[in-house]
Amino acid sequence: MPTPAKSIIMTGSSGIVVDAECHISNGLPAIVIVGLGGRAVDEAKERIRSAYASAGLPLPRKRITINLAPADLRKETTGLDAAIACAILQSGAIPNPLQKTEAVIGELGLDGSIRPVRGIIGQLLEGRKAGITTFLVPYGNLNQAQLVPGIRLIPLKTIGELHQSLLSQRSGQPTRQDVRKGDVSHAQFSTTLSDIVGQQQAKRALIVAAAGGHNSIFTGPPGTGKSMLAKALPSLLPELDHEEMLEVTHLHSLISPHYDALITERPFRAPHHSASHVAMVGGGITLRPGEISLSHRGILFLDELPEFNRATIEALRQPLEDHMITVARAKESVQYPANCMLIATANPCPCGFYGTALRDCQCPAYLIRAYRQKLSGPIMDRIDLHIDVEAVQHLRLLDSKRDASADSMARKTVEAARNRQRHRFGSIKLNADMTNTDIITHCQLEAAAKTVINAAAERLRLSARSYMRVIKVARTIADIDTSDIIRIPHVTEALQYRGRQPQVID
Repeated sequence: MPTPAKSIIMTGSSGIVVDAECHISNGLPAIVIVGLGGRAVDEAKERIRSAYASAGLPLPRKRITINLAPADLRKETTGLDAAIACAILQSGAIPNPLQKTEAVIGELGLDGSIRPVRGIIGQLLEGRKAGITTFLVPYGNLNQAQLVPGIRLIPLKTIGELHQSLLSQRSGQPTRQDVRKGDVSHAQFSTTLSDIVGQQQAKRALIVAAAGGHNSIFTGPPGTGKSMLAKALPSLLPELDHEEMLEVTHLHSLISPHYDALITERPFRAPHHSASHVAMVGGGITLRPGEISLSHRGILFLDELPEFNRATIEALRQPLEDHMITVARAKESVQYPANCMLIATANPCPCGFYGTALRDCQCPAYLIRAYRQKLSGPIMDRIDLHIDVEAVQHLRLLDSKRDASADSMARKTVEAARNRQRHRFGSIKLNADMTNTDIITHCQLEAAAKTVINAAAERLRLSARSYMRVIKVARTIADIDTSDIIRIPHVTEALQYRGRQPQVID
């Protein structure tokens, strides 16, 4: 039997190598595809016929049987078109068929063109893991494919080029490691810290959150700048490095219609509170990542958090703790990465003025309780920084003086703190990602600081999770101060961010 043509398909955020085997026998001319192919795979028969005719390639006028192994795995993709066409070509007299270390990926057009496919980065990574070193990929996917190191690429525009590569000695081009990014300047951000009047404590908390990757929630009456603070966070974060860019670009290519787009900036996802549970978590008829996963290595901004569906809010538990989200369905279960910073805002009550001096609250006590109960204890426990945002004096709002240098200084502070963490962990791990073992190893508290945090934990009745998260925040504050030891000021500031809501009076 002729050599099978290898390809890769995606199953969630991972992939699997598929062998396209071809057998030609006497009988009525037909193409039969077996191996549990879906509708998209079955329709490849017509695309192959037209592509062969457009390219002037002879299609055997016999019974052509294509098997896609492993045959027990459902295949719902057009990315196998090129592999099926290649398997048919290799059934003839081909001097240079694909080897075990080569794979072909692509969708066929009726004119013989090879079109780009979704999730090319994930497919290349999975293929490389399986020992494949050379990939024949659509030219439209080349921009993304070049991000994957350690492989060789042969870009194809048409099925005719695929045929020529099988006739001659192939020599792929190595992938490049440098990615040209645009210069990141404060002018490109719609909101920066200098645009926000007052709120010095909230700005400080935002710098701490950016430096350590901590989840935060801003609580206060309407119109005090909570959303502006959240939108200023991207201006503080460093650029994506090469590894992060790979992860983010792959996730976005699974849903984006722009297959060749590179994601060079950290995602900032701000779904509306009416977003469905599936849109947030992921899933659907064909499993796709949701907003939580699309925020990976970036920011998930949930404005007016209590207005979201309670089930959606509770779905944040796993990703906030494990930085992964599992989407389980009857037929399959997939995992998507979800290591993002959660930035949320909330009002103290439905009208927004409970406990403030701006206006009298008109909400009955039962309504305030119901509003706050949307945010359960386990969710609030997973949020490191709880910041109260107070109203700003009106006479300061039109002040034209803005300290633009503060933006640059804040960004340098965050970058320096993250560099210390990179040196400490030897990877892109941040303080917010530390395990209990990491905390014991890298978070050395002076004796007085340990006494303070233990006493405060008893008084505030902190859970074990909250206790460890306070230490993580204190570690970040110490990094900002370039201190190897966590001291009393670092612990006391971290404790200030474990806020408590005022009691509701009947």
